[in-house]
Amino acid sequence: MSLYKRKDSSVWWLKIRHNGQAIQRSTGTEDKLNAQEYHDRLKAELWEQQRLGVRPSYLWNEAVVRWLQETEHKASQVSDKYHLRWLDAYLCDVPLTDINRTLIDKIMAARKAEGVANSTVNRVLEVMRAILRKSANEWEWLDKAPFFRLLPEPTRRIRWLTHEEATRLLAELPEHLQAMVRFSLETGLRKANVAGLLWSQVDLGRRCAWVHPDQAKARKAIAVPLSNAAVEVIRGQVGKNLTHVFSYRGNPIVAPNNSAWEKALKRAGIENFRWHDLRHTWASWHVQAGTPLHVLQELGGWESVEMVRRYAHMSSEHLADYVDRLSGLGAIDGVGGYVLATVPEKKRG
Repeated sequence: MSLYKRKDSSVWWLKIRHNGQAIQRSTGTEDKLNAQEYHDRLKAELWEQQRLGVRPSYLWNEAVVRWLQETEHKASQVSDKYHLRWLDAYLCDVPLTDINRTLIDKIMAARKAEGVANSTVNRVLEVMRAILRKSANEWEWLDKAPFFRLLPEPTRRIRWLTHEEATRLLAELPEHLQAMVRFSLETGLRKANVAGLLWSQVDLGRRCAWVHPDQAKARKAIAVPLSNAAVEVIRGQVGKNLTHVFSYRGNPIVAPNNSAWEKALKRAGIENFRWHDLRHTWASWHVQAGTPLHVLQELGGWESVEMVRRYAHMSSEHLADYVDRLSGLGAIDGVGGYVLATVPEKKRG
């Protein structure tokens, strides 16, 4: 039977054979006449593809499968899958050619109706856009990907600690977390890279450590030069665990941002601060100390310099010469204005 209903579904499904292969999919409708029309249209499209060389029609599901296969190296694929599961309710078995601005607007409205922030809606849209662009530009499954804009997001300030705040926090932390925070402030490594740091990734003789490509967010190896303070921290961990540098009572630390971390923040009087903000603090301190952005990019393992530019406002030393040039045009009169140099009059006669 070409049309049928599943026990767990109220919509009609179809099953046909084409070129020796079984094609089974939902028609997306509970009306049998509409389902039959969908069935007949699909059979006609398959005939046109085979006899007339017409481009095949691909479904969103097929594009998702291929995209996941091609991006399995991405560290962010876990969150991408979360958004794709949410999208499944709206795009399951939908042909790519049917995904237009009207449907995208409907999806945006549905996500916003759940009370989420614009940034959450944008993460869904970014995954959609990436797949649709791949379908059009690389796979040639679409003539053109639909254009749509992301929602505006508020510019978030970078949260970082002053040296005085960092000193207060360190004083409140238990010994094992204090070591991890000190090391994070010296290296800028992400939480997972600090917690998962193995002794096999450290060479105290050469004062360096490294992060393997499969451990890095950008999937590129990161060389980590160790300061004297970082070396001191690591030496303090010798003998506590055979495999992991940082441990608690002999066991590796899986989640350092625990209740002890939260209580220490509260005692230190530090609000609105996450563990990842230690990395922001490290980067901010570097820029304030004059570290060039391209050097900071390499130290932090960022994929592009654009990711580092958010710290550029932390330092203005490279602009000082230009400010002094303006000051040289005149002398301050003591009231707030400028007295411009006057040109002596020529003598008459």
